Amino acid sequence: MDAEQLIESLIRALMCLAGILGNNMLAIRSLPGKKSGIRTNELLFINLAVSNLITNYLVDLPDTIADFAGRWIFGETFCRVFSFCANLSETSSILTTFFISVFWYQKLVGSLKRGGAPVKLDNLFLVGCLMAGSWTLAVAFNVPHYMYVGLVRGNDSHLDCEDMFPEATAAQIYEIFYLTLANALPIAGIVCTCVQIVITLFQNQLRVQGNDSEATKAIAEDKHKSVEKINDDRSVSTISIGGNTKDPKDSPTHVYTGLPPSGPNGDLTGHSSPKKETNTDSSDGPPPKVSKASKMAAKPSNSPSAQVRAAKSVVAVASVFVVCWVTHLLLRITNNIHTSSMVKEVASYIAASYTCIIPYIFLYGVKKLSCSCKR
Repeated sequence: MDAEQLIESLIRALMCLAGILGNNMLAIRSLPGKKSGIRTNELLFINLAVSNLITNYLVDLPDTIADFAGRWIFGETFCRVFSFCANLSETSSILTTFFISVFWYQKLVGSLKRGGAPVKLDNLFLVGCLMAGSWTLAVAFNVPHYMYVGLVRGNDSHLDCEDMFPEATAAQIYEIFYLTLANALPIAGIVCTCVQIVITLFQNQLRVQGNDSEATKAIAEDKHKSVEKINDDRSVSTISIGGNTKDPKDSPTHVYTGLPPSGPNGDLTGHSSPKKETNTDSSDGPPPKVSKASKMAAKPSNSPSAQVRAAKSVVAVASVFVVCWVTHLLLRITNNIHTSSMVKEVASYIAASYTCIIPYIFLYGVKKLSCSCKR
């Protein structure tokens, strides 16, 4: 094995290891707790993890071992299992990703526009039927990959696991139907759903910004009114103080009755301090009222909810999904027109990259990527 092949094999091994760790974590973290039943999103995540783990254990791991060995060492029987599982898990993973994107779009709309009302995909029976149908469809589409597969001796005289259809025309017709129904249509559905998610998030952001601006204006008006009220109270108290502290000689009704008795602090009990009157008048006024708008604005309104965070993770997954699977689809079409071992190898690397990336994005979206150990 030369240096280039060794580097490729090491990269493939690291991708396989990352996929095994990520998908196992996704499956384990999606299991329901002891006191709660399973929910729809957990069921979908477990199904996606199982689909990807089929690829990791039965496709990527044997392929990595074969890369290090330099040839296929598992026999013809496992070659059939290898080819069947590769396309089975691919179809199931694509369909499950489509269901997840539709589910989180419905949850996002229900949370932002209908106050968290239940959605159609909250029904576990419906989701179970959809997953059973997706697995049935995946098995039906990939039976030919189990029947028409065998060991072929390559240019380097080593045996490789390859498709062996009886006729080239039949293989092309099958690939056209398979790529259209099991790849192109679900990918188009995922793209359309994620575009709707982005539009909904953008509209919600505009609405939140509008509410924040209105709340800010209301707070400014409340503060302005409070300052005016305090100034009016101070002016009234100043006028009353000025009327009480004018010169006694100027008052026509003033009668001298002698010095009044002094208080315990040496002050005259008949005369009060202006400072005390000012403080009394200013403290007797009612506190400024705060409107409902300012109370609502005091709470953090721009923090994303769980549905918004999960929907953003779906958009991130869809971006990776489109890049990986559209490229994979184009390479499959190219290989169908002109067979090339290099094109097939690149397509397999791209498919493996998808299964090792998306579990971490989904775990981050539902806040389950890190494990917190509490004593």
